[in-house]
Amino acid sequence: MTGEQRVEELRPAAPPRPLNAGPRSAGQIVRRLVVYSLLAVLVGVAATGVAGLLGLLLDRDTLLAGDNTSSVAQYLAFTLIGGPLAALLWWSVWRRLAEPAERGSLAWGLYLSAVLIVSLIVFSSALLEVMSELIDGDWNGPRCAIAAVWAAVWVWHDQSWRNRSKSPSRLATVPAVLGASFGLILGAGSAIATLAIVFDAALVRLVGTALVEGAWVIGALQSLIWALGGAAVWAWHWYRAGARTSSTAFAQVALVVLGILGATVATLGGLGMTLFVLLRLAVDRTDPLTSILAPLPVALASAVIGGAIWIYARAATRTRPAATAEAAVLATSGVSLAGAASGIGVIINSALALLATPLAGDDTRTLLLGGLSALLVGAPVWWFAWRPYGRADASRQSTGRRVYLIAIFGISAVVALITLLVIGFRLFEFVLGGSEGLIERVRAPLGLLTATALVAGYHFSVWRSDRADVDADADAAQQAPPERQRHISEVILVTGANSAPLVRALEQATGASVTVWPTQGTAVAGVEPAAVVGALDGVTGSRVLVVATDHIDVVPLAD
Repeated sequence: MTGEQRVEELRPAAPPRPLNAGPRSAGQIVRRLVVYSLLAVLVGVAATGVAGLLGLLLDRDTLLAGDNTSSVAQYLAFTLIGGPLAALLWWSVWRRLAEPAERGSLAWGLYLSAVLIVSLIVFSSALLEVMSELIDGDWNGPRCAIAAVWAAVWVWHDQSWRNRSKSPSRLATVPAVLGASFGLILGAGSAIATLAIVFDAALVRLVGTALVEGAWVIGALQSLIWALGGAAVWAWHWYRAGARTSSTAFAQVALVVLGILGATVATLGGLGMTLFVLLRLAVDRTDPLTSILAPLPVALASAVIGGAIWIYARAATRTRPAATAEAAVLATSGVSLAGAASGIGVIINSALALLATPLAGDDTRTLLLGGLSALLVGAPVWWFAWRPYGRADASRQSTGRRVYLIAIFGISAVVALITLLVIGFRLFEFVLGGSEGLIERVRAPLGLLTATALVAGYHFSVWRSDRADVDADADAAQQAPPERQRHISEVILVTGANSAPLVRALEQATGASVTVWPTQGTAVAGVEPAAVVGALDGVTGSRVLVVATDHIDVVPLAD
C-alpha cells in the first residue's frame, strides 16, 4: 500500500463516556505502554539471540565449542526463551488490533515507529558494512547475520504497518519520515566522503604530492557503497512509503531541518572554506601547499552535495503549505546571517590585531581571509533569502517571521551577555597585572560583540517596522465601515444583455460563483452592473436567482 493510500480514516464521533470511564481509560493506557514496551524488549532479545547463533555459523574463525560456550549459552537463552515469549505476546497484540480503540492507540503507533527505525538502522548499517568489507576482500559473518535477522524484523513490522485493517491510525506516517531522514543523513554524509576522496586524488595528480596515504580507489568504493545504500533507504521511504506526500507537521519540520537547514549549513560551509583556500593560494602562502589545500576536498564535496539537496528540498517546499515554504526561507536566511555575522566579527578581530604587538599579529592575514570568506559567502545568500527591500506586506504579519525575529533577539542577547562577561574578565585580568596587551585580550570577544550588536540592531528595527505596519492596518480596519455580509454561494443570472460586466460585478461583490442563463430574442440594453449589485442588498441565502432583463428581480432559492 503506497503513501497516498495510507490516509488516516475519518472516525465517527465517540459516544459519551460513562462516569466511570476515567479509571478504565487510564488502565488501558498503562496496559498498552507495558505490553508494547515488553514486546519491543522481547523482539530485541530474540533478534539478538538468533543473530548471535547465525553469526557463529557464518564466522569462519569461530568454533561452536570451547571458548564460545558462554556466548552460545547466552544466544540459546535469548532465542529459546525470548523468541517464544515474543511470538506469544505478538499474537495477543495482533488479535486485539481488531478493536478500533487498540488500533488507534498512541502506543501502537509509537511501537511500530520505534521498532521500524531501530531495525532499519541496525540491518542497513550491518549490510553496508559487510558489502564495503567485501570490496577489500574481507568477510564479516557476524555482521551478515545481524543484517539478515534485523532485516527480517524490519520486513515483519513493515508488513504490519502496511496492513489495511491493523495499521496504526495515529503516527501513521512517522516511520516513513524517520526512514527518509535516516537515509538522507547516511547518504549525504557518505556521498560527501566519496567525493572528498575523489577530489583529493585529483589534487594529488595536480599538485604531485599525496595528501593522504593509501589506495584511494578502495576507500572511494567503500564510501560509495554507503552512499548508494543511504540513497536507496531515502528513496524507498520518500517515494514508496509516502514521506514525500505526507502533510503532517512532523514531515514539514523534518523537510525544513534536514533538507533546508542542514543542506544550507553544508553548502555555505563548503563554499566558505573553498573561497578561503583560494584566497590563501592567492595572497597567503606562508604554510606549505599541502597544508593549504588539505581542507579543499571536503569543502568542495560539502558544497556540491549540500547544494544538490538544498535545490531539491527547496523545490519540494513549494508544493507544501505556505508556512513550510516560509520556514525554508527563514532557515536559509538564519544560516547565511550567522555566517555573515561571524565574518564581520572575525574581520573586526583581525583589524584590532593590527594594533597589537607584531608577535600577536603574525596570523592576521589568515584570520582576515577567513572573515572575508565567511562574509562574501553569507551576505549575498542572506540578501537574496531575506529580501530586505522586496518582501510583501502580507509576510510582515506571518507568525514564522515574528518567531524568527524573536529568535534572533534571544540568540543575540545570549551571545552579547557571554561576550560582555568575557570582555569584563579580560579587562579585570589586565588591570590586575596580566602580561598580554589589552587589545590582544579583548579583540576576539569585541569583534563578536560588534557583529551581534549590528545584527540585533537591524532586526530590532525590522521588528518595530512590522509592528507599526500591523498596528496601522488594525486601525484602518477599525475605522473602515463594515462590509456587507451576503453569505451567497451561487448566483444564477438570467439576462439577455452583455453578461461579462454583470458577472464580474457580481463575483466581486459577493464572492459567489455566477452561472449565466441567456434569454432568447434581442439583447436588452441599459442593464447597469451597479444596479444589479444594489438589488442584492439585504438578500441572504446560499443560492440566488437574479433576472436582469428590462427590470431586475432577485429571488432567493432553497438549498
